[in-house]
Amino acid sequence: MKDNLNFLIILVGLPACGKSTFAFKLKKVFKLNFQKKVKIIDPDIIRNKTFQRSFNFRDEPQIREKNLKLVKRYLNKGYIVISDDLNYYSSMRHDLKIIADSLNIKFYIIHISTALKLCLKRNRERGKPIPDEVIINIYNKFDTFNKYKWDTPFETYDSTLIPDIFQFLEILSIKIKKDLQEQKNSKELIQKKLTISIREGLDLITRKYVGELLKNPNYRSSKKAILEYRKLFIKSRSDIEFDAKRVLDDFKLYLDKNLKV
Repeated sequence: MKDNLNFLIILVGLPACGKSTFAFKLKKVFKLNFQKKVKIIDPDIIRNKTFQRSFNFRDEPQIREKNLKLVKRYLNKGYIVISDDLNYYSSMRHDLKIIADSLNIKFYIIHISTALKLCLKRNRERGKPIPDEVIINIYNKFDTFNKYKWDTPFETYDSTLIPDIFQFLEILSIKIKKDLQEQKNSKELIQKKLTISIREGLDLITRKYVGELLKNPNYRSSKKAILEYRKLFIKSRSDIEFDAKRVLDDFKLYLDKNLKV
């Protein structure tokens, strides 16, 4: 699908839920299936490069700002972007939605729904880089997906229920391709309807003016030529927006130039 548009993936999940592993595998599958560059934006990398110290909540606003700037930068470059962040507040997800909407790009929320106990266990196994109380606090503050219509997961992944992650990612790719194609078809249909509507407007305005014009006996001998130039005028127009006054003025000038009418 080489001509496909780029898009934004918003991962959502607790610390140690497996997001980064998921994002890395997702990147590989997307690069192959969409034939596009894929960029993972990971705030942990931003945090380590910026502060080079242990986790501190006071650093987070600055990290968040850099994170959002990077997301927008790579979407602008045409990359498929994966936001590998916790995104546990709906406001965090909304910040990403605003970026996607501003660029007229689709976004897809993927919830990594690993249970709290398993996240705590994984965190301990990797040396407890995040205090348990921080994970529990995030869990308690987690905004569920029931506030806004836009804030609904496109897919939910639970490694305990779906052991074959690559099969899941292949199916996810197919679903996204289908959704993007439907969006493209919808835009083309809207444009087609708009074009038809503009043509109908052109026909109505020029027909009405010609009818008034031919009431004048001086122009009846030129009726055939006027009708022919009316058709040519309509064919020559490529209006993106419809302005009745401008169309009428242009038509009058067109007839004057070609027929001295």
